[in-house]
Amino acid sequence: MRSAGAVISLLFIGVIALAAGMYVFPQWNVWRAEMQGKAALAQAENERKVLIEEAKARLESARFYAEAEVERAKGVAEANRIVAEGLGGPEGYLRYLWINKLGENQQDVIYIPTEAGIPLLEAGRGLQQ
Repeated sequence: MRSAGAVISLLFIGVIALAAGMYVFPQWNVWRAEMQGKAALAQAENERKVLIEEAKARLESARFYAEAEVERAKGVAEANRIVAEGLGGPEGYLRYLWINKLGENQQDVIYIPTEAGIPLLEAGRGLQQ
C-alpha cells in the first residue's frame, strides 16, 4: 500500500494543478479570442485592399477603352469626310450610300423617290391595261 504522505502529496499536486488550470484556461481563452480577432481584422483589411486594387484596374481599363473609342470615332469621322469630299459633299455621300443599299436589297420591288422625295407607292400595280 501507499503511504499516507504519498497520497497527500498526490492530492496536493492535483489540487494545485486544478487551481492552475482554472486560472490559466480563462486567460488562454481570452488570448485566443484576441488572436482570432486580429487575424479576422487583418484578413478583412487585405480583402478591402484587393477590392480597391480591382476597382482601380477597372477604372484604368475604362479610361483606356474610352480613349480608344474616341480615337476610333475620330478615324471614322475623318474617313467619312474624305469620302464625302470625293463624292461632291454630304449629299453625294448620302446618294452613294443609298445606291449601295439598293444593291444589297433582295426584293423584287424598289421604290424610287420622285418629286419632293416622295415615292409613288405601287401606282397602277395590279391594273390591267
